[in-house]
Amino acid sequence: MTCPLRTSRRSALAWALDQRDWIEAQLARAEPGAPFVPGATFEIEGESVRIVWDSSMSRKPALAAGELRCGGPEAGLARRIEQFLKARALETMSAEVAAYAAFARVAAHSVGVGDAATRWGSCSSEGKIRLSWRLILAPPEVRRYVVAHEVAHLKHLDHGADFKALEARLYGPGLSEAKAALRRIGPRLKRVGRGS
Repeated sequence: MTCPLRTSRRSALAWALDQRDWIEAQLARAEPGAPFVPGATFEIEGESVRIVWDSSMSRKPALAAGELRCGGPEAGLARRIEQFLKARALETMSAEVAAYAAFARVAAHSVGVGDAATRWGSCSSEGKIRLSWRLILAPPEVRRYVVAHEVAHLKHLDHGADFKALEARLYGPGLSEAKAALRRIGPRLKRVGRGS
């Protein structure tokens, strides 16, 4: 919960307690997490993948033929898979940022990945782009929408007409469909890799 600084903690907690029924209803509707465990399935770049674990295999995850194969102790499996996905996301999206930035004749000073709770990406006035690693779980056209959006911010830090025109030129046809798809699948992407 967030509230203005001038709000007392007591009144904020009282308000939250008054909303208890609504909060409980929302939590009941929330889908459970989808942890990285042997046999679990999820998507990487829009393609279905199943986790195959065997302690005797290499600890380094390897993706082939719809399987993400990983060995080593089962206790560290989820961490190793998340690290693999973060590295893949950074490599993939760094290349996409570079391509879009070259087209827009701008430069990104750095590209990083994270897992912000409410944002898929951000761009600072210093030219630093940060993207959610979870975008690697989305179909490429959805991921590219967020990348194009953030690259457009390298030139326009607002959401005005010039920004929207550049975003549309960078992405090309299908921008509104990609945006709608992210709204639709976003909650599912946020659950992947989280405990149940």
